[in-house]
Amino acid sequence: MEKEDFAFGKINFIMIGVSMLIVVIGFVMMTGAESTNAQFDAEIFSPLRVKVAPLVCLFGFLSVIAGIMYRRK
Repeated sequence: MEKEDFAFGKINFIMIGVSMLIVVIGFVMMTGAESTNAQFDAEIFSPLRVKVAPLVCLFGFLSVIAGIMYRRK
C-alpha cells in the first residue's frame, strides 16, 4: 500500500495525540476538593479551575480538529 491510501499520516496522529494529552491536562486542572453541606471550600472558585482549565481544554479540542484537518503538502 502506498502512503496516499491512508486518510491520516504520521503527523496527523502525533498532532491528535498531543492534543488529547492537552485536553486531559485541562480536565485534571479542573479537579480538586469539593464543597459539602458541612464545609465550604472556596477553592472551587479559583481562577485555575474556572478560567484557565476550560481554556486549556478548548485549545486542546481545537488542536484535535486541526490535527484531523491537516493535509500533507
